[in-house]
Amino acid sequence: MLKNEIERYLATRSGKVAVVWRDLISGEEFSIAGKTRFVSASTIKLLIMAELLDQIAAGRRSLSDHILLTQAWVTGGDGILKELRPGHSFALEEILTLMIIVSDNTATNLLIDLLEMDAINEQAKKLGLRETQLGRKMMDTEAKRQGRENYICAEDMAKMLELIYRGTLVDEKMSRTALEILLRQQQTGRLQLYLPEETPVAHKCGDLDCLEHDGGLILVEGHPYLLVVLTEQNQSNREGRETIGVISKMVYDAMLAR
Repeated sequence: MLKNEIERYLATRSGKVAVVWRDLISGEEFSIAGKTRFVSASTIKLLIMAELLDQIAAGRRSLSDHILLTQAWVTGGDGILKELRPGHSFALEEILTLMIIVSDNTATNLLIDLLEMDAINEQAKKLGLRETQLGRKMMDTEAKRQGRENYICAEDMAKMLELIYRGTLVDEKMSRTALEILLRQQQTGRLQLYLPEETPVAHKCGDLDCLEHDGGLILVEGHPYLLVVLTEQNQSNREGRETIGVISKMVYDAMLAR
């Protein structure tokens, strides 16, 4: 049984790991520590995307709306906006895309201010997420010192991904927008580490020191499935990526053997 094989593999690894897998055709699934809360790193950006798309569907905003990038939003970590001079105007669609496909932290902080943190957390409740919470902006070390953090669990992430796949994250149009952006993800080396290069994977990853997460829709023709692997307390980030990659290959091989 696939779950047992993965549990045996996890017994050889250090750190804390959660895994959720679901066959998107049959509905067969398993969860290993799927309800356990993890620091989210950049996987919280899925929730921010959901709130933006909800506001767009409600007519409060449009993907074509433009916003001026100012120095106040510029922050460190991943992204390219921090490398540009303030004063450029970007469409919300561009800001959203950058937040997801290169995990741009400046784009993320801009959207948190625009959408409002309370509204983003209300979206988590609306979606029925158990452990997902936005407690601070990206790279906000002072908030972190005060004990404010961003959290997620593997089952919450799997739920958001399945809503996107089923066309029910807000509505079919917004779900399709989310899926198309996730398919353009440029940060790889986790779920895709040992998969054939042509495998279509719509996913969002995240990392911090000794923490590596990835979750996505693996759209293998005839055998689509979702897989979320969250890891923390690894001995190194490389170890975390390896854990995710090996589990992903085990699941991929099992799906193709059906």
